Amino acid sequence: MRKLFLLAAAFVAASASAQVTEDFKPASTNQEGKQYPMVNSQRMVRAQISAPEANSVKLDIGGVKYDMKKDDNGVWTGESAPQDEGFHYYQLNIDGASVPDPGSKYYYGASRWGSGIDVPAADQDFYTVKNVPQGSVSEVYYYSTVTEQMRHAYVYLPAEYYTNPNKKYPVLYLQHGMGENETGWSAQGKTGIIMDNLIAAGKAVPFIIVMDNGLNAHRPGEQAGFGGFGGPRPQGGQRPQMGQRPQGQGAPQGQRPRGGFGGFNFAGAFQDVLIKDIIPMTEKNYRVIADPQHRAMAGLSMGGMQTHSITLANPTTFAYVGMFSGGTFNVDELKEANDFKKTNKVLFMSCGGKENMGVDKAASDLKGIGINAFSYVSPETAHEWQTWRRSLYQFAQLLFK
Repeated sequence: MRKLFLLAAAFVAASASAQVTEDFKPASTNQEGKQYPMVNSQRMVRAQISAPEANSVKLDIGGVKYDMKKDDNGVWTGESAPQDEGFHYYQLNIDGASVPDPGSKYYYGASRWGSGIDVPAADQDFYTVKNVPQGSVSEVYYYSTVTEQMRHAYVYLPAEYYTNPNKKYPVLYLQHGMGENETGWSAQGKTGIIMDNLIAAGKAVPFIIVMDNGLNAHRPGEQAGFGGFGGPRPQGGQRPQMGQRPQGQGAPQGQRPRGGFGGFNFAGAFQDVLIKDIIPMTEKNYRVIADPQHRAMAGLSMGGMQTHSITLANPTTFAYVGMFSGGTFNVDELKEANDFKKTNKVLFMSCGGKENMGVDKAASDLKGIGINAFSYVSPETAHEWQTWRRSLYQFAQLLFK
């Protein structure tokens, strides 16, 4: 009986091995000259690391830890199950310690700098670098009158900003998600590439994008607390990580989580930083059309919740509003919001097809009260960067027209 069991186990292992297509190629997100990690046509990720004294090494991606195997030279190799198209954070677990993969470039997400990998997508052409006029993404430091500290942001300028020195431009203020920072949209989100390609194709008008840190804003003397908002941590004291939906986010389905989760206000001091510091800094230092009709705000996940709170509290400041995987606006909160309805030109809500946040119904309901609402559902993706890259691609084509 034992012999039959071993034979059956060997057959299953051989069958599983046979199902792996051996056409792995180095990931585009690898450090220069590094062969691993790799991705194959099945969207499986294969990692490799030399750790001769380790007893256990696992590939940790997509919320699952996959065992890796050691060869006679102490090199561990292993692969994951097929992953969704697009960008994923991951790490290696060596004898219980989670560490970055030395083969990948590092990205800020899940509240730490760590490994990331891009799984090739069928539609990746829209965020692939092409021989078109190139804009720029630059760093800017500025003093905040709200936090009384220097702060840091990234600014995308379209290519013609330099070649057409007398022209002024609209602005999109674009926010990242929980556990991320101001680097996210340009690095993981490929914002500059997406915009350069859209503008070159005539699908979007040129505009400026400002990407700031929505997690580290707190007033002097105010306890930073959860995410730097000066409020209490959610129950349990743990910060939700990107790729995980915070308790209450998107639940019940199709409704916006009011006040964040657990009554937590995601806007906090960042609202004042945006209105009193970031927007004035941008309009002072860049050639900007400084009126609501040429001003937009959008964000992903937590950034979408911030967008929701800030645009409702400042209804005549932004004419274009976008929420990516951040829940929805609903009829009750906008039905009597006359200033918002008068100012708003586009209200865009999106999510991944695996999230089911009810954005289609929300948009349909809002159209019924006179809101120019749009919805978008990213095919076969969840709470992840491919959803948000696609959302920006769709949203940008609606702006300032």
